[in-house]
Amino acid sequence: MILRVVSICLALICAVAGTAQAQQGPLRIEITEGVIEPLPFAVPSFQPESGDAGQMAVDLARVVSEDLVGSGLFREIPASAFISTVSDFNAPVQYADWKAINAQALITGAVSVSGNTLNVKFRLYDVFSGAELGSGLQFSGTVDGWRRMAHKVSDAVYSRITGEGGYFDSRVVYVSETGPKDNRQKRLAVMDYDGANVRYLTDSASIVLAPRFSPTGDRILYTSYESGFPRIYVLDIGSVQRRVLESADGTMSFAPRFSPSGNTVIYSLTQGGNTDIYTMDIGSGQSVRLTNTPAIETAPSYSPDGSRIVFESDRSGSQQLYVMSASGGEAQRISFGEGRYGTPVWSPRGDLVAFTKQNKGRFHIGVMRLDGSEERLLTASFLDEGPTWAPNGRVIMFARETQGTGGSSSLYSVDISGRNLKPVRTQEGGSDPSWSPLQN
Repeated sequence: MILRVVSICLALICAVAGTAQAQQGPLRIEITEGVIEPLPFAVPSFQPESGDAGQMAVDLARVVSEDLVGSGLFREIPASAFISTVSDFNAPVQYADWKAINAQALITGAVSVSGNTLNVKFRLYDVFSGAELGSGLQFSGTVDGWRRMAHKVSDAVYSRITGEGGYFDSRVVYVSETGPKDNRQKRLAVMDYDGANVRYLTDSASIVLAPRFSPTGDRILYTSYESGFPRIYVLDIGSVQRRVLESADGTMSFAPRFSPSGNTVIYSLTQGGNTDIYTMDIGSGQSVRLTNTPAIETAPSYSPDGSRIVFESDRSGSQQLYVMSASGGEAQRISFGEGRYGTPVWSPRGDLVAFTKQNKGRFHIGVMRLDGSEERLLTASFLDEGPTWAPNGRVIMFARETQGTGGSSSLYSVDISGRNLKPVRTQEGGSDPSWSPLQN
C-alpha cells in the first residue's frame, strides 16, 4: 500500500509509517486527526494503442489528474520533473526514477479506439514498495463518453489509495440562473460533477426550485410555479418527460425528496396557512401526513436506510432541526447552537447531517452528528445555503450568493473538514444543487 496517505478529521484516512514497517501483512489504515498532506503522484500521458487515440490519451490523463488534485488529497508532480517516461503500457516500471522525484503513486494508462468504441486501461503503482496497487482495470464505452472513462479511472485510484468510495463519475442537477437579481431567469440543468457536459432540462418560462435526484439517478423531483402555485414534478432525465404529482386545489406542495427506495416522495404541503410534512406513493398518488402542528415544517430528508427523517421546524419558536421516524410520531430536536438552522440533508454514510445556519448576519454550511453533537461550520459568507452530499459522503456542494443588487449565485464545494473550499465551474450562475449517486 502507499505509505503516506492524507488525513482529514472525521474519517479522512492516514497511513502510519512506523506501523507499516512493523506489520508483516497489508498496511492498515487508521482514523487520525485532521492534517492535510496531499499525496504526490505522477500520471504520464496515457499511451495510444491505435492511430486515432493520441489526443484522447493525453486528455484522459489530464482529467484524471484534475479529478485527484481537485479532491484536495493529492498533489501532481509535473511532467517537467520526470526522469523516466512511459512509452509502453506493459513495460517494467523504473521505480527508482519515480522515487527520486518523490512520487508515491504512479498511474499509467493506455487508450485504443475502434469505430465508436473507446477502451481505457490503467494501472496504479505504489512507488515506495515497488509494487502494483491492486490489479489493472479496463473500461469500455463510447468515444463521446471519454470523460466518464477518465472519471472511472479517477474513482478507482481514489478508492484504492484512500479506502473510500469515489465520487468523480457522478452528476449534479441544479438551477441555472441568468439575468439581474430582480429578474432572475431560472431553468433546470444537469452536468458532470466538474461542470462539463451541461444539458438543460427545462426552459426559463417558469420559476423552478430545489431539483433532487432519485436514488438511481434517472429521475429528478423539482418544484415549479408554472401553474401560479408551487407544484412538484417528477422528470425522467433520459426522455425529459415529466408529470405533476397532484395535490388538492388551494394547496402548495414543495421541498420534495425521494425515499431511498425511489418509490415514495416526502415533501411539504401548505393548506389553510399550515405547513406540514407528507409522503406520497409515486405509483398510486396516495399521500400520508406525517406531522400535524401549527408550526412550519419543511425540508425533510431521509436517512440512508429510510427509517428516519430529518427536517426543519419552528415549533420551538425559531427555525431548528428535528429527527423523527419515517412513519411519523414524536420528533427529537437536534440543533441547539446559536442562530437558525435549515435545509438539513442526511449524509450517504448515515453519520452526519449537513445544514444551512444563519447567525449574526452570516450564513454557514455546517455538519453535525445525529444527536446534535460535534457541530462544525464549514463556510461563512453573506449567503451560503442548500448543501448536497457527494456520493461518498466526503464532499458537500452548495450555493453561494454575493451581496448587493448586482449579486449573483454560484456553486461551491467543500470537504467535511472545512478545507478545500472552491468554486464549481458552471456556464452561468447556479443554485439548489443536488448530487447524483455514482453512475452505473
